[in-house]
Amino acid sequence: MCGVSDAQASGNDAPLLLTILGPTACGKTALAVAVADRVDGEIISADSRQVFRGMDIGTGKDLDEYSLPGRTIPCHLVDIRDAGEEYSVYKFQNDFVKAFDSIVARGHQPIMCGGTGMYIESIVRRYQLPDAPVDEHYREALQGVPDEELTNRLASYIKLHNHTDTETRDRLLRALEIQEFRQRFPDEFTHLPEMRHLVIGVSFPREAVVERIGVRLRQRLENGMIDEVQRLIDSGVPVARLLKYGLEYKHIARYLTEDYPYQTMYENLYTDIRRFAKRQMTWFRRMERNGVEIHWIDGLKDMEDKVGEVSMLLGKYENL
Repeated sequence: MCGVSDAQASGNDAPLLLTILGPTACGKTALAVAVADRVDGEIISADSRQVFRGMDIGTGKDLDEYSLPGRTIPCHLVDIRDAGEEYSVYKFQNDFVKAFDSIVARGHQPIMCGGTGMYIESIVRRYQLPDAPVDEHYREALQGVPDEELTNRLASYIKLHNHTDTETRDRLLRALEIQEFRQRFPDEFTHLPEMRHLVIGVSFPREAVVERIGVRLRQRLENGMIDEVQRLIDSGVPVARLLKYGLEYKHIARYLTEDYPYQTMYENLYTDIRRFAKRQMTWFRRMERNGVEIHWIDGLKDMEDKVGEVSMLLGKYENL
């Protein structure tokens, strides 16, 4: 089957979701917009931070990219929550379903685009996630339990593929809370519509990604990213929440509120973004090992060639 593994397949009459993914600074948004223009598509953002209003420069929303001569490409799941709110994979799935169904109902092509691997994989591999409420009594009962024991308990529920659920105690408690809820209420989970999948990845040589990250970071700092973080703090977004958002928001919030020199902030942020891009690629490669077929496109090609390659894959897929 072209464009999708058996694990990705649904019935041949199910709507097709085109996904365009890649590491930060790879130009996936520009490609998604160009493809949407070609195939009458609408974009569903799969970015864990672009959902928040007021977090524009640091998240790379690049909203101008959606504006083309004579038309604007619709984009969903951007600016749908206030900065500082909690957002989760479960909430993303539910918001995704609403956007996907509305796009299909209008007869347009849904295109999911982003770099948040967990969000993307939750759709492509049909994660069933419960809407587990915070259980303060459960958390209090675990206060004196060491992290190692909690990690072992979590491993008894699920296979720990990565360190996302165990990197902080808060994440570990939340992961356990979800698994306990799943055991007690097995029917309370998201229901994704049937869909077929074609997944496109944009790749660059490592050195090219590093160079693009550096250029974009300098541009964002010059274009007011520090002022953006200051506005978020002034509006009442807790610094602790900004630290959890990571990368730009973490380092700039520290620069604004701690004894954290600018040059140190810049160098640490540049290093962390490079590491983040590497982790993104690790996640996507793991998706492939788990049965998700990703068609990788050379990001160094010009846009017309990349759009033509995606269009060719779409054409083959639609003729199956």
